[in-house]
Amino acid sequence: MAATPENPNQAIDFMMPITTAHVALMVVLAVLAVATIVWGSILLRRRKDAAKQVERNFEIAEANGATHEPTVSPDGTQVTTLSEDVAEQPVPSPAPRTVAPAPTPAAPPPPAPRAAPTPDPLPTPAPVFQPTTDNPAATGLTQIKGLGPKLAVTLADFGITHVDQIAALSPAEAETLDAKLGAFRGRMARDRWIEQAKLLSAGDRAGYEAQFGKLGG
Repeated sequence: MAATPENPNQAIDFMMPITTAHVALMVVLAVLAVATIVWGSILLRRRKDAAKQVERNFEIAEANGATHEPTVSPDGTQVTTLSEDVAEQPVPSPAPRTVAPAPTPAAPPPPAPRAAPTPDPLPTPAPVFQPTTDNPAATGLTQIKGLGPKLAVTLADFGITHVDQIAALSPAEAETLDAKLGAFRGRMARDRWIEQAKLLSAGDRAGYEAQFGKLGG
């Protein structure tokens, strides 16, 4: 004989989880069944409507002389009627494209006239010193203290052979001449050639000897 719970409430508590699970499962199945029935009804109605549409289209096609039966898509929602008697619409040919002619290239501008070449400036000729006095004492370069025979030869190569030529030198000319003296460069300023030459060319012997000592000494 099967054992029974001594307390009836224990039996009720033991049955409650099983009964609740069963009820929930039954509710789910019922909802699925109702949904299936509703969806089936919708599909059936669609098919009936599609069949009626097919019959209607077929009647219209026969009235228009169609020789093919209408076709229905698998889901029963699309109906296509074919007719051999319906002339195919001609496909319009594309309009010819008008190609614009290529623009004529503009003529290149004439070349700019070339400027005439500027001739190089001619070198400035070395100044030619001319004596400015007839004083015989003014012609001997070696009268200038610090200007010996070697320097006199060098100066003669540059066209300077008279004392008054040295006396007439400007500062720029004196600097140019001094730069050509090579190893004797600086002698002109150190020995005061221009001052000596001015006194000698003027014939001022006393003034010369007062500043530079006895002439010819």
